[in-house]
Amino acid sequence: MEENKEYEVIYAVVNNGFADHAMIAARRAGAKGGTILRARGSSNEKMDKRYGLTITPEKEVLMILTSVDIKDAIMDAIYQADMNENNERALIFSMPVASTVGFKHE
Repeated sequence: MEENKEYEVIYAVVNNGFADHAMIAARRAGAKGGTILRARGSSNEKMDKRYGLTITPEKEVLMILTSVDIKDAIMDAIYQADMNENNERALIFSMPVASTVGFKHE
């Protein structure tokens, strides 16, 4: 196990079908690759009560493991791409990675 503090993982929760577009923007900012996970958002309780239905929008989660020095540029690129495409904002955040196994960042 390799211990280091030089990597972070970026999570971008985007509307269904937008993850590929977000990944293109991330690559332009220096990301080498990412993983796209399918997800469902939870419904809004106020909307459920008002309209008597449950909405569970489909989402995608783009997960990118990257070096700390380009993390902010990647996050900003995803955010800017989302601003140009959607009315709803993506939720983008990062977390430090304490250690990695089998990961070689070139």
